[in-house]
Order: sequence, then structure tokens, then C-alpha cells
Amino acid sequence: MTLVDDLMWRGLIQDSTDPDELRKALDGGSITFYVGFDPTAASLHVGHLMQVITARRLQQAGHRPLLLVGGATGQIGDPRESSERTLNPPDVVEGWVRRIRDQLSPFVTYTGENAATLVNNLDWTGPTSVIEFLRDIGKHFPVNKMLARDVVRNRLESGISFTEFSYQLLQANDFYQLHVRNGCTLQFGGSDQWGNITAGVDFVRRRGAGPVHAFVTPLVLKADGTKFGKTEGGAVWLDASMTSPYSFYQFWINSDDRDVSKYLRYFSSKPREELEELEKATAERPQARLAQRALAEELTALVHGEEEARQAIAASQALFGRGSLEELSADTLRAALAEAGLLSVRGELPPVGALLKDAGLVASANEARRTISEGGAYLNNERITDGEAAVPASALLHGRFLVLRRGKRTFAGVELTA
Repeated sequence: MTLVDDLMWRGLIQDSTDPDELRKALDGGSITFYVGFDPTAASLHVGHLMQVITARRLQQAGHRPLLLVGGATGQIGDPRESSERTLNPPDVVEGWVRRIRDQLSPFVTYTGENAATLVNNLDWTGPTSVIEFLRDIGKHFPVNKMLARDVVRNRLESGISFTEFSYQLLQANDFYQLHVRNGCTLQFGGSDQWGNITAGVDFVRRRGAGPVHAFVTPLVLKADGTKFGKTEGGAVWLDASMTSPYSFYQFWINSDDRDVSKYLRYFSSKPREELEELEKATAERPQARLAQRALAEELTALVHGEEEARQAIAASQALFGRGSLEELSADTLRAALAEAGLLSVRGELPPVGALLKDAGLVASANEARRTISEGGAYLNNERITDGEAAVPASALLHGRFLVLRRGKRTFAGVELTA
């Protein structure tokens, strides 16, 4: 199966400027391509994985990646359907650029004949004067075509600033600059960028360069219609300090059965035959969540490393009595307990029965006694037999944590603070 066949089977090409020419380019010799990321936050999130992993696939197929972090476009902001973006201070954007450039590094290789290159569009946009911008770039953009873009048309009534209206020109110029400077002949991105991307293809042509190509990946939505990558706690970030590796792992483990096969095709590096076998096994035994586990393990290892993936898997098992809590790192344990509910206790710990109530696992002292008498309460995976018993200091994991569980699947944490 060729690269384009594989991308099509995985559902990664929603639209392209010329399917036949795109196939010739990607299935022929090595080409240079680019994909862009605007620094609108301190980290990328799981929604960006579609582009990051697609870039990884293209490089593994022999093509040369240019990973663009928008130090210029990040100061402007692509128009949203709802309202104007808040402009972030240049020094904040600059800091985010550095963080995101570092974050992209593990996904591609920077050596060999098709080594990846990190680029920043501030390098060519920053020195451009207003007159140069209007004469050399703006002259090539018919306003009627810019107004036809869906997001612009939808914002005309509520209002759109010239700043956001001009974003399309900046991104289009990125493609031209990378074509001239680096020989780039392909841009791809998310389907919400189709208007910007095709404007870039047209701009390269109007400047007498090219030919160049483009395609977009589909928008990822959950089966229930909600936005992919969002949880009750907000976005699922790639930065471990913003979303812990354990929480990242749990996000994929909790994938809806209706979504997981699609996610595997989008994000997994496993070959088609293996994925089809996994899809079949998951359909036959959905309760085993084989696809979710395979996806969670692979992506956690890719984003956070093999050791963090191992810790996340171990935590998922140990918290439900199928592994050793003592083997978990303090960071992994705290992240897991914080997600379930973490009770902070200062000073002396109350009896274990009271802890069950305080942690929210039971509604009253009577319910705590009843749960204990029925054998359904656990402290660090050991069955509790006496609700009035004091918790020994030796029971504290890493000197400050306790894991309480009611039944098989409901647990909470306790953290002893100074």
C-alpha cells in the first residue's frame, strides 16, 4: 500500500487541491512539506496530534518536514466563528513559541537525508514593512475572495477587525516563503484551515512559483457530538505539567467504543492488518477494551516516554487492586488520586471509617460501618475490618498518601499535609 493509499484508508485526507497530483508528489520522490502551529497557549493539546502524527508519517515515508511555529501569526490569531481573539503580549507569545518548539521535537527526527527543520514565521514577517506587505503580498489577494471565506462571512455582522481579516495573507505568505527558501511544495493542516491553505497555494501561483500542493485532515468530533480533546477539566494538553501522563492515558482509555477504531486509524502507527485485527477483537469483546488499551499505551509512550506509560498502566491496575501501589511514583500516584478526588488532611489522621466519609465514598458514618461490615471497603487495597482503627504511619505511601476504595471501582485519595 502506498503512502497516499494508507492516508486515505486512515481517513486522513478530507480535501486536497488536486488528488492526482498529490498522489504523484507523495508517492514519487522525496518532497519538502510544512505544517504550522500557532502558539495560542503554553502547550499543544491532543487536537494537535492529528497534524503532529501525520507529519511523522510523512517523514517516515521519506519526506522532509518543516514544522512551523507561528511567532508572527500567533500574535494575530486566526479568526474564530464566535468573536475576536484576545491579543497576547509579544513576550508571552515568544515564550510559548520556545515551549512548543521543544514539544514538537520528539515526534520527528532531525538527522538524515530527510531531517526535520523547525521554523518560525516571525523570521520573515517581522522585518517586512507595511508598504512591502501591502505591495508585495496584499496586492495579490482579491477582497471578494477573502470575504467568501465562511468564518469571515459569518463574522461580518458581529464585526471582524482588519487584524484578523488579514491573517489569511500572513499564512499564505508563509507557504510562499518556505517554497522559495526551503523548496517546500506541500502544506497540510486541519480542515478548519482549508481557506487559509488554498489561499497560500493560490498566492504561490500568483507570484509565479510552484506548482505546490495541499491537503487537509478531518475535524475530529466525538460520537456524542462534543469536541474531541475536551474533558470536564478542560483541554487535554501534551505538557505533563498541565495534563499528567496518567490523566493523558485515562483520556484514551475512556474513549467511546464508537470512536476508538477511528482514533486508532488516525493516531496509531500500527499497520492496517494489525489494526483490523484489533478492531475485530474489540467488536467481539468490547468489555475488554482492547483497542482503548492499545491506543492509550502507544500514545502515552509516544508523548511522555515508555517509563511514564508504564507508570500510567501500573497505576490503572494498582488502584483497583490488580497491582502494587508501592511501585507507583509519587507524581503518578498523586495525579491518579487527584483525578478521582483527593482529600487533604492536615495534622492527625482520623479513623479509617471517618476517612471514608470525608473522602466522599460514603454518605454517613452508618453507611461507612455497613460498607466495612459487608467487606466492601479497602485501604491501600487491603480490606478494612475495623472502622474505628487508627491509620498507622507505615500505611502512608511515599509518607503522605492513602488510597481508599469502596467496592471494585470507586476510589478516592487522602494526602497528609504538614
